[in-house]
Amino acid sequence: MTSYAELDKARNDGPSADDIEHTDVIANLNDSDEEPFSSFVIEDKHLAVADDKSSVHMAFMNMANSIIGAGVIGQPYAMRQSGLVAGILIMIALTLIIDWTLRLMIVNAKLSGTSTYQGTVEHCFGRWGRLTISLAQCAFAFGGAAAFAIIMGDTITGVITALFPSLSSVPVLGIFAYRRPVILLFSLGVALPLSLNRHIAKLSQVSMIALMFMTIIVACIIIGSASLPTDLKGSFSLSLWTITPNFMGGISVISFAFVCHHNTLLIYDSLKKPTLDRFFAVTHWSTGFSMIVCMVVALAGFIPFGDKTQGNILNNYPHDSIPINIARFCFGLNMLTTMPLEIFVCREVLLDYFYPGYQYVKKLHVISTVVLVLAAVTVSLATCNLGIVLELIGATAASTLAYILPPMCYIKLSSKPAGSMIHAYCGVAFGVTLLIGSSVQSILKAFSEHHTVVCRP
Repeated sequence: MTSYAELDKARNDGPSADDIEHTDVIANLNDSDEEPFSSFVIEDKHLAVADDKSSVHMAFMNMANSIIGAGVIGQPYAMRQSGLVAGILIMIALTLIIDWTLRLMIVNAKLSGTSTYQGTVEHCFGRWGRLTISLAQCAFAFGGAAAFAIIMGDTITGVITALFPSLSSVPVLGIFAYRRPVILLFSLGVALPLSLNRHIAKLSQVSMIALMFMTIIVACIIIGSASLPTDLKGSFSLSLWTITPNFMGGISVISFAFVCHHNTLLIYDSLKKPTLDRFFAVTHWSTGFSMIVCMVVALAGFIPFGDKTQGNILNNYPHDSIPINIARFCFGLNMLTTMPLEIFVCREVLLDYFYPGYQYVKKLHVISTVVLVLAAVTVSLATCNLGIVLELIGATAASTLAYILPPMCYIKLSSKPAGSMIHAYCGVAFGVTLLIGSSVQSILKAFSEHHTVVCRP
């Protein structure tokens, strides 16, 4: 089998990505009985040493944790925006599309001879492509970090006040009864130290704990919904049972939950043996597992509340519900472990953009991490409207990262006839439609008095 180094040399000597695509290596992707690209490893002089690499199991933990973050708690809201039947179908369809574009990103990297998402897009579209992908990655990762901080403020504060109703009157300790001090203390005390890690593989054990928390959260939501008081339940119209005019907002929220393209190549490079077969297994298991979790949360949260469903479904339940308070506590801690993944990506993208060929410098590493965490915390202190945050980031950054750029790069790199790449063109068209339509819808909704959200103190 031709080695990647040989292809890389051949490319440097003149042949294009189209020439590379016509080698037997690309054909082996589907036809060979051997492990495709088993000898292919994207060369990157900045990769960590072997001790900092991930097994397939560890990579699955990181990717699944990246998917099942703040977005999962907004899935009932996505159902409200889409309608029940439409929401179920959309979630299944988007899972398949996300799985395809995640795998397509690695193929694009192989064809272009690059080791980062930014590098692939820059290879295809030049300086403007690099600027576009850097903005999209930073916006998505930063938006996710801010959303996680918002959730921390809602969930952890809710648990504390439920356990200690008169805490606000206690000197000094009374600050834990208010969302803003809680956000500051937990973000700076827990999320910031975790974010200072140099290698994403170091977070795999934390990700495993986060996924364990998620199983508890899902179980608590199911139990809490089963014992919900009648007066808190919502009503259903025909459109809520089927499909609503706001279904594009639902697509955006679901997209926010499932998109992890901003750190996909980081996770791929973290594998001890980065091959397509191994990474494809990671994507299949991660997206499949995430869809099941999101579907269960969406149905368990939306069916009881209907038209009353909020952006953070945990805010719909009574403050004294024991199972829901357990879910709130676990989810708040979960955000502390997921937020560093987003800060990690945002930091790496910014440093790579402003300092090409960046080598680790402790001072710059620490300063950039602290600034990003503080900026995300500042946004979370200014708003608690999680639903709008998920919609806007899903409509803009998520659609760009997941639906537009991967198929666009593949169209650019491939020499196949246009007729055989209809799926790629359809992916681009879908992403552009979602970006424009859902962004306009979300912005109008954000300024609508009907959708004004009142934050807890």
